[in-house]
Amino acid sequence: MFDVVRVGEKKLIGEIIGLNQNQASIQVYEDTAGIGPGELVETTGRPLSVELGPGVIKSIYDGIQRPLNLIFDEAGAFIEKGIAIPGVDREKKWDFKPVKKEGDRVEAGDVLGMVQETSLIVHKIMVPLGVQGKITAIKAGKFKVEDMVAKIETEKGEKEIIMLQRWPIRIPRPVKQNLPIDTLMASGQRVIDTFFPLAQGGTACVPGPFGSGKTVVQHQLAKWADADIIVFIGCGERGNEMTDVLIEFPELTDPKSGKPLMERTILIANTSNMPVAAREASIYTGITIAEYYRDMGYKVALTADSTSRWAEALREMSGRLEEMPGEEGYPAYLGARTAAFYERAGHVECLGSEKRMGSLSVVGAVSPPGGDFSEPVTQNTLRVTKVFWALDSALAYKRHFPAINWLTSYSLYTENLEEYFKNNIAPDFNQYRQRAMEILQEEANLEEIVRLVGFDALGSRDQLILRVARMIREDFLHQNAFDEIDTYTSLAKQYGMLKIIIDFYELVLSRIKELDLKVLFREEIIEDIARLKFVPEKEVSIKYKKVWEQIEKVIL
Repeated sequence: MFDVVRVGEKKLIGEIIGLNQNQASIQVYEDTAGIGPGELVETTGRPLSVELGPGVIKSIYDGIQRPLNLIFDEAGAFIEKGIAIPGVDREKKWDFKPVKKEGDRVEAGDVLGMVQETSLIVHKIMVPLGVQGKITAIKAGKFKVEDMVAKIETEKGEKEIIMLQRWPIRIPRPVKQNLPIDTLMASGQRVIDTFFPLAQGGTACVPGPFGSGKTVVQHQLAKWADADIIVFIGCGERGNEMTDVLIEFPELTDPKSGKPLMERTILIANTSNMPVAAREASIYTGITIAEYYRDMGYKVALTADSTSRWAEALREMSGRLEEMPGEEGYPAYLGARTAAFYERAGHVECLGSEKRMGSLSVVGAVSPPGGDFSEPVTQNTLRVTKVFWALDSALAYKRHFPAINWLTSYSLYTENLEEYFKNNIAPDFNQYRQRAMEILQEEANLEEIVRLVGFDALGSRDQLILRVARMIREDFLHQNAFDEIDTYTSLAKQYGMLKIIIDFYELVLSRIKELDLKVLFREEIIEDIARLKFVPEKEVSIKYKKVWEQIEKVIL
């Protein structure tokens, strides 16, 4: 099962997905037009695997790790049948610098040497799984990925080590142990970091109907997330949407280093017009590459857009195998496959004798038909992911982006991260967040009454709640991804913005009987609070102080 085969004269790539006595069912990853009875099928004798080594970063692959840019150079705009180009360049020479010496004892996962893969990423050449012993030879110099860089004397004899490794995509890479998830993966998106945070090594689900901004949310995470390496999988998306990513990403600048974002990014593009089976394989290809870099001790963020298309590929293949269908025609094992994919995320201690931590965070977009979150793919994803960013088409139509609904979304990492927020941002950060959520909840409860009796018929406290909730929504939660300053907000600035709104609310509430709210909310100070999100990070502390002094002057 799952061995890769070559089919026909053109040697199309396929995979054995079913065995019945002496008959094998093969899923071919390419167009099978012209294939007929009597064609020769040869097995490669190994499962579908990815090539791992220097040169993977900055690459643009299809679902089975064929480099699309090299295919374009060789064959033009269309992928020719049976074209086979290795995922890692065999001819390029890399400067290998050993960190071990002859005579050292090593085990699987130990770092033998370093290669400067890009200006941002140092590639660590690790001892392959199942190898341990004494180094008998290791040398510095420029080598191709298939050249020997070291020799290790094992119990079974001498083993030559090259920089290239292969790993089956459906088998998770092993780790020493899983660690607690208690560090925030900051994204610079206020609604995410403050209200529904994702932790390093965590899992998140972003379901939303067409046009609600799933792709922009994932682009923002790819650009701003607190991760060393980004793996972006376009799984079954429309060609023009993926084209935007492929054109935009190489032009984006990494905000931390000022270098191109592609210097730490891997793109996997398997669009809706590419073979369905390769779409099913694409998310496994992506997560295996991500695990490899996690094993080096890096923080990796993987975004898959969209897992609904992956599930549709599963359904199509299941139908061809004549398996018993489950809910809405999806295979009965949809839940198990979804869980197995997301469980490959985590904060881990990597294999090897030196202590090395890595994390892999997974964000999966789901495209439920008609925005129906009760359909099987969304429900199965929600069972295994711990963060739910519910994108709302009503918010998107109002031009409120990110269109994450604050009443239906949740994060189960909030408790785990309480200590992180207390120690790294402010001791009272959690109280401010809780107070803001309470105000938004009260606003939702009052909306029905406002429709019946009107705003002016409400009491002063209720009017204040509605006004402040609007400030939280428009001045804090609303964020412009295309504005140079507003696109990213540091945690310190997020805390300052929220603090000023909640402190303003508490101050007005304490003097509500003496104040005329209509006059107060026409004051220029309300505009000053709204403009805080456009204040550059360097000027934040001075500007906030001035605004608060103005608030006290107006109210007291």
